[in-house]
Amino acid sequence: MSASTVLIIDDERTLARSIKAFLIDSGYDAEVAGSGEQALEQLERIRPDVIFADMRLPGMNGIELLRRIREFDPAVPVIMMTAYGTIEGAVEAVKLGAFDYLKKPVDLDELKLLTDRARESSRLKQELSYYRRRGTPEVRFAEIVGQSPAMLAVLDRARQIAVLDDVPPVLITGETGTGKGLLARSIHASGPRAAKPFIEVNCTALPATLMEAELFGHERGAFTDAKESKIGLFEAAEGGYLFLDEVGDIELPLQGKLLRAIEDRVVRRVGGIRDRKIDTRIFAATNRDLERDAQLGRFRKDLYFRLAVILLRLPPLRERGDDVLLLAEQFLHQFGAKYGKDVRELSPRARALLLTYPWPGNVRELSHVIERAVLWSRGPVLDADHLSLTEPAPPETAAADDLHPIANGSDASNIGFGIPPGAGDLPQWEKSVIEHALREAGGNQTKAAHRLGISRDTLRYRLKKFGIQA
Repeated sequence: MSASTVLIIDDERTLARSIKAFLIDSGYDAEVAGSGEQALEQLERIRPDVIFADMRLPGMNGIELLRRIREFDPAVPVIMMTAYGTIEGAVEAVKLGAFDYLKKPVDLDELKLLTDRARESSRLKQELSYYRRRGTPEVRFAEIVGQSPAMLAVLDRARQIAVLDDVPPVLITGETGTGKGLLARSIHASGPRAAKPFIEVNCTALPATLMEAELFGHERGAFTDAKESKIGLFEAAEGGYLFLDEVGDIELPLQGKLLRAIEDRVVRRVGGIRDRKIDTRIFAATNRDLERDAQLGRFRKDLYFRLAVILLRLPPLRERGDDVLLLAEQFLHQFGAKYGKDVRELSPRARALLLTYPWPGNVRELSHVIERAVLWSRGPVLDADHLSLTEPAPPETAAADDLHPIANGSDASNIGFGIPPGAGDLPQWEKSVIEHALREAGGNQTKAAHRLGISRDTLRYRLKKFGIQA
């Protein structure tokens, strides 16, 4: 990492050169200016990280220089130096944005301490600005496609939440690909805190060893690689929202600290000794049954109830009826424009296939299917063949084909039994076969799907269909 640069503005050349030599020995780059006018000429060239400026300078005085520096760069910390320091002068400088005030004769240890503090403050502000700028684009409710009763009910509740300023924690549940993040961003963008940050954390992407430091920040020296202090995401989201995506994957030891941060609105950085107050609202999302996990001891009950003050469940795409076609048409126009394709409509056969396909990957899968189809299309109409989907048979026939061990080429001994003689209730038999396979596989869905001779996605669809808890 390159050394930070300090600009020393003082007409006492001997003192200025002594400070410069001391700071260089301390690991900084340093430059000297003998007047305010000379300093303003150097600002653009050296872009200092910290500035020391004397209150009494030839020509432009220290207060006027401070004003000019703030106009040039309001973020750079400026420390005023004076041998004629008064309380009034210090207050005026601080009101104008001075980082601190240093009296002459200068104590070099105090100067070093102020330089370190000012540099760290500047770095943290830059990091905070980065976290806030990298937020995802705003999405408002009008951009969410859906006319099914289940989706309209969710959107109605979300709009009621969005108008609140002090929003309690919101837990959004739903299968993978249903749009949980999209809904969270819409609530944020439609509310009074829309101008504040929205920071998304993928809890499955962060290793457990880094999760605490990422969420709460860390102090310098807290662990081997902690060469500098770092602001946490709770602090970075100050005034806005922190979105904990797949919150159910956070390990139990960290859940207690997360609970305290949400309840008390304070965080303590790793390696720190003081609590820091925060004003951050919480969205969380999961594709797991957190209530069941809490009952089984896999998730803290107190954290679950704290997160689920407001509970929103996004329905899977297969439960949203004609929303499939509305979404498909939106993606059709979107990707047609993106790839320069003149694709304007879906054929009747393609529409029928989209409506009957179970969509285990939900809206995300539909988006990918349409994007791929648009790429391979050669005319204005998108046909079923472009979708690369297998047309499912009618529900009961599909059940027999998928699960009968002889029909799909599997050995009946794999699952222990075939269709019982005289079985009149095919769906009930299908459910029994699935339950039996799950027991034989010790609850492992992948193994159970293999024993049944079907894909894991097909198994998951049927688990949902029959209300089987795996």
